[in-house]
Amino acid sequence: MKRSIVHGAFAAVALACGSLAAHHALRLDRIKRTNAAITSARVSDFEASVPEARFARALAFARAGESEAAVKAYKALIEGDRRDLGRAAAYNLGNLYMRDALANGASEAFRSLPLIELAKQRYRDVLRNEPAHWDARYNLSRALQLAPELEQQIEEKEEPPEREQSTSTLQGVRIDLP
Repeated sequence: MKRSIVHGAFAAVALACGSLAAHHALRLDRIKRTNAAITSARVSDFEASVPEARFARALAFARAGESEAAVKAYKALIEGDRRDLGRAAAYNLGNLYMRDALANGASEAFRSLPLIELAKQRYRDVLRNEPAHWDARYNLSRALQLAPELEQQIEEKEEPPEREQSTSTLQGVRIDLP
């Protein structure tokens, strides 16, 4: 009796360990396929559901100079469920906008003001979620140097009217209007 209980417990533990080993082997295979897709910068149907592979694909588009495809891929990642990849995609998208704006040199950057404004917005999005992101802070300061934001000063065209006095029916009481 005692021997059958020990054998049964051993069989249960061996079955549990075998199922864990099979589960981890499947995960390892998936990770290897994802890493292969990342290094080759092509994403098959299987890896299209893996956010890291989509991020690598967007990065490959940006490095290849395909800005429109990279912008679409980064925006899809920003709207996705993964916050860490969303912040990284927003930062990279800001960098992509800045590179496109500075393609003709810093002296011609004023012609690309919309791209610089988009880059500043992306850097601000990153800093709003992660205030300690120093790279985004530095890039935002560079973008602000290229396209400073001028504070609009409210100019008063007319001087405010002098305080008016009105007469009152009460004796000895004076009421001033604001």
